[in-house]
Amino acid sequence: MKKTLALVLLFALLLTGCHGHLVTDSGETTRQYTLPESFDTSRNYELVFWCKSDTNKYQTATYQQAIEDFQALYPNIHITLRIYTDYARIYTDVITNIATETTPNICITYPDHIATYLTGEDTVVPLDALIEDPRYGLGESELRFDGPTKEELVPQFLSECAISGTTYALPFMRSTEACYVNKDYVEKLGFTLPEVLTWDFVWQVSEAAMAKNADGTFKLNGQKVLIPFIYKSSDNMMIQMLHQLSAPYARADGTVELWNSQSKGILEQVRDHTTTGAFSTFKISSYPADYLNAGQCIFAIDSTAGATWMGCDAPLLDISEEALVQFETGVYPVPQYDTENISMISQGPSVCVFYKDDPQEVLASWLFTQFLLTNDVQIRYAQTEGYVPVTEKARQDSLYQDYLNRAGEDTNTHYSVKINATRLLLENSENTFVTPVFNGSASVRQASGQLIDETVRAVLRKLPTDDEGLDAIYERVASLNHLDQIQRVEGTADLGPLPAQARLLLIGLGLCWVGIGVAFLREKRKKSTSNH
Repeated sequence: MKKTLALVLLFALLLTGCHGHLVTDSGETTRQYTLPESFDTSRNYELVFWCKSDTNKYQTATYQQAIEDFQALYPNIHITLRIYTDYARIYTDVITNIATETTPNICITYPDHIATYLTGEDTVVPLDALIEDPRYGLGESELRFDGPTKEELVPQFLSECAISGTTYALPFMRSTEACYVNKDYVEKLGFTLPEVLTWDFVWQVSEAAMAKNADGTFKLNGQKVLIPFIYKSSDNMMIQMLHQLSAPYARADGTVELWNSQSKGILEQVRDHTTTGAFSTFKISSYPADYLNAGQCIFAIDSTAGATWMGCDAPLLDISEEALVQFETGVYPVPQYDTENISMISQGPSVCVFYKDDPQEVLASWLFTQFLLTNDVQIRYAQTEGYVPVTEKARQDSLYQDYLNRAGEDTNTHYSVKINATRLLLENSENTFVTPVFNGSASVRQASGQLIDETVRAVLRKLPTDDEGLDAIYERVASLNHLDQIQRVEGTADLGPLPAQARLLLIGLGLCWVGIGVAFLREKRKKSTSNH
């Protein structure tokens, strides 16, 4: 009995460690981190930094250089770098490691993901007090480097890191989406590119490109393959189209409004243009850049952070030279419904700090997090892709301005398509938006993309995509992402579905109680037998 009861208590402790930690409406957690009076330089600290880099070796080199430069200033802080190739894997691994209390010290992430991390107990450190600290805050006196002040961060980007009024991360880089266009093909079809693309224009050109020769090849490119319009991030496609239409999506309180007449209308467009072969997505057909560079695509929408893959002179070409087609690459904002009110999504990585038992270790993590905002790191990383620095200090730096002014000098650092993509965001910063962040917002975002991908897939598989068919697609996607469990009740914080580890622990807990009952009945039966 005692052993069984001990197991029950152990399961209960494990459960409280992996789920059930509420976040209040003000964003405050049950624990507040307090900075030590001073940083103890007599000790050594081992920190783990998780970050994301695709196959861009320059991004990896930037992280490595930043660590090397930081450790020269703080020799007692040692940082182990772990590179991921996508943010989704970081998200999954963090959630897994929260349950085992083995999270990294510093992590590149997104606010949507942080909102889910906060459902664990004492996970992500709130940063408002640290930012304002007169000793170790942004740009303050105890730092061994020239970091930006709070006022030197782009306010819009810093505000994107707040959840329920509390700042849980610092912005690291920002990007948006761009439409990379084969201008030669558009002109060959007899169209003139407008200053701002519209959805109607893109659909019209895409459909015009579907004409074929007698041998089955396309008249436009003479090849057997042509998908005029390919979208990399299908979730961004749905989100941006809804935002441009001022249509419902989700509220900050966690209310999900994704399924409505406008979102259904978007899927109808997707269905119709997929049916003709004029449209597809990354998850269905692969990278838009590969099709664009092979002359098999006209409009390829991807992040400005993917600009070095776009165009026939791209430094990160991912196809063979034999498949490459020469053309002029145009860089435009994503298509719009209203060209007088441009709207595009703001995205890009932020950096959060995780709680540890040692306050000095957390302070060491906070120091490195700030170091990532210094001019050298910001400018060096921004040059790897179509990112823009998150500080006005870096943007106004003469080195950064020189970089922007040298577009086209080479096809590497100063690759024109990359710098044009950067300028697109710099010139449209006021036209960007972000979606509401709450526990479960990552699931709503994922569901948005799945609606489009599943509609494309249904067309290709000749499954129903009429009115009832689209409703069925939504029901499947909503069920898969537990959208009916996200909406929060007034005055409480919804925790969403339990992680798999927690569900297993609950099952174990139930089995333990069953064991207690069985042991109790056996003990009672023994006593009854001995009395007779």
